[in-house]
Amino acid sequence: MELILKQNVENLGFKDDLVKVKDGYGRNFLIPQGKAILATVSAKKVLAENLKQKAFKEKKIIGDANKLGKKLAEIVIKISSKVSGGDKLFGSVSASDLAKEFQAQGHNIESNAITIPGRTIKRLGSYTAKIRLHREVSIEYNFDVIPEKK
Repeated sequence: MELILKQNVENLGFKDDLVKVKDGYGRNFLIPQGKAILATVSAKKVLAENLKQKAFKEKKIIGDANKLGKKLAEIVIKISSKVSGGDKLFGSVSASDLAKEFQAQGHNIESNAITIPGRTIKRLGSYTAKIRLHREVSIEYNFDVIPEKK
């Protein structure tokens, strides 16, 4: 089944992408949830026209995403967390914790745009997260998890 996505769907595609999915996934989940529409001939023509109009705007958006990526690379984030014996954390550090740190620095990054290998961090140390700023722009961001000061 061929569909046109109306919004970003994780592990499938971005808004206005033309994707092929199994019939049940499209009919039972994507279409009823309003995440996609059938890719009919007329819908494909409308999509092509919309993409032409968006192409010009897209260049500016990509430029802004690249500038934001450079600004984020300059920020140093150290997330403090409670530690039990050794280097094990009491809880865990996730993408939402990293998003909160960016928020505190004045940058609004959604937690679903941040990917941490293994999803959560349970030990002290230096880690790398992938931050998707745009469908074509993503950066690798290094940060540290340090023990909380008593």
